[in-house]
Amino acid sequence: MRIQKNDVPVRINVPGATASQAYDFGTAAGYDTFAAEHFSLAAGTDFAPLLKGLENDLCQSPHWGYVINGVIEVTFTDGRTETVTQGDLFYWPPGHTIRVEQDAEMICFSPQAEHRAVVDHVQKQLAAV
Repeated sequence: MRIQKNDVPVRINVPGATASQAYDFGTAAGYDTFAAEHFSLAAGTDFAPLLKGLENDLCQSPHWGYVINGVIEVTFTDGRTETVTQGDLFYWPPGHTIRVEQDAEMICFSPQAEHRAVVDHVQKQLAAV
């Protein structure tokens, strides 16, 4: 699920303040503490090989975020793909992997325990290379 920031419906627009909201943008039900994350990723970075060994060989943490710049292709459990680009707000449910098509920078908010397990797994994969 993605939406360009300029397409998020404006709910408040008064001098000095604009607030936009996209409703039904994923659910955090069942998750505990969240982590704030910043990623800088080079073109060609492919997480698929690093996720091998996780359930369905995919990241099992949901993420909510914003693409500062770049182009990222996301592949979901069902094989569907989505491209997120500069200025996109996104929600990725559990069961996805990413490949960076163009140098990218993004900010994510993810359930801490779930994403820590994924990052720990990726670190072990990298250490084995």
